[in-house]
Amino acid sequence: MAALSPLDGRYASQLTDFADAFSEDALLRQRFAVEVEWLLALSQRPEIGELAPVDEATAATMRGWVRDFGAADVDAIKAIERRTNHDVKAVEYHLKDKLAAVGFGPGAEFVHFACTSEDINNLAYTLMLRDGLRSGWLPLADGLVGEVWGLAEAHAALPMPSHTHGQTATPTTLGKELAVFVSRWRRQLAGVRAIPLSAKFNGAVGTYGAHQVAYPEVPWIEVSRQFVEGFGLQWNPLTTQIESHDALGEVLHAVVRTNTILIDFCRDMWEYISRAYLRQQTVAGEVGSSTMPHKVNPIDFENAEANAGVSSALAEHLASKLMISRMQRDLSDSSAIRNLGVAIGHSGLALRAARRGLARVAPSAEVMAADLDGQWEVLAEAIQTVMRRYGYDEPYERLKALTRGTTVGPKDVQEFVKELALPAEAEARLLALTPAGYVGLAPELVAYARPPEQ
Repeated sequence: MAALSPLDGRYASQLTDFADAFSEDALLRQRFAVEVEWLLALSQRPEIGELAPVDEATAATMRGWVRDFGAADVDAIKAIERRTNHDVKAVEYHLKDKLAAVGFGPGAEFVHFACTSEDINNLAYTLMLRDGLRSGWLPLADGLVGEVWGLAEAHAALPMPSHTHGQTATPTTLGKELAVFVSRWRRQLAGVRAIPLSAKFNGAVGTYGAHQVAYPEVPWIEVSRQFVEGFGLQWNPLTTQIESHDALGEVLHAVVRTNTILIDFCRDMWEYISRAYLRQQTVAGEVGSSTMPHKVNPIDFENAEANAGVSSALAEHLASKLMISRMQRDLSDSSAIRNLGVAIGHSGLALRAARRGLARVAPSAEVMAADLDGQWEVLAEAIQTVMRRYGYDEPYERLKALTRGTTVGPKDVQEFVKELALPAEAEARLLALTPAGYVGLAPELVAYARPPEQ
């Protein structure tokens, strides 16, 4: 209850996967893992005679420290940081302490060898982002898209009134409108998965200066490439002191686009609920309003809209900020990037809320049918288009005079069609047309959002 951020307070139980990936504990764990792997990598270089190869048993012990990294390690590192006032140096010293406890010897001085803090940090944050996307954000996004697809497929042919500029327009189907969002989201999620996350490991200003002076015989560029790629990341050979964060910016911008589509979706769902095209299930004991007992509010979609907006505002800032650093580096990125998990976390919270809202709604076919039955004017588009085919003069203007700003019913439309003396087949097709039947190829279009595996 004392948490400053709602992510760590009110919503903490919904974001455990995100906390595991993006918390301060997670950052320390990833830093520690990078330090361990760098020492092991150096120990395998025959040119570095002063550091004996680490045997398999010791390597297993060290990797076990990473696997079992927990509260005791965090407390120890934080105690060192209070003394050193440097968070990365505290991780280095903690690893040295653990090595001393197992009798590692003088080779412990190769911990953090030739590294700048950003060598450790850029890898750690990139690994955090990858883990957070894989374990938290992508499963939620995939789940929402799959659920919307399920509704779209089930209601591909369900006629629904359409509105452009807030006014009655050519009818559509519920499935087709939902499939639009599925298609848009799938494009963004495919983009996120395709972005190669990158990292660097090249010293103080990206020149391998200290490396080369200490061991000129070591092929440091190749060592760096192999080390970064060993984490499953793309190696960035050309950087300043900091990794350029361009790939991180790409991911954040993709999250923003996903959020924007989510806001668009939530607002449409809100409108459909307000028009009673979608009905919400009630939950026993739930209160919709503190004073109006009848209320069943679409709060989950409103919650999703709010959190998606917060996520986008922060992600937009981070994407722009982190890609800029004065000359070879400044420290402003260090403070900003700590909010990476907050940006992704608010998006995850939005996705989860939208899924809750979606689980509570079902289409009101009878409401949509009744609404459509009062919208015979929408057939004006179809009639004037057929008139154009057969060479009638001023078809648009004639239908405008019949329908614009007035209320027309089936009798008005049918009498107008009969007076045209169209070819029999065309007349029969128009006379059989109803607003609910005027959905074009909408049911067939839904299939274009089908998952590739289907």
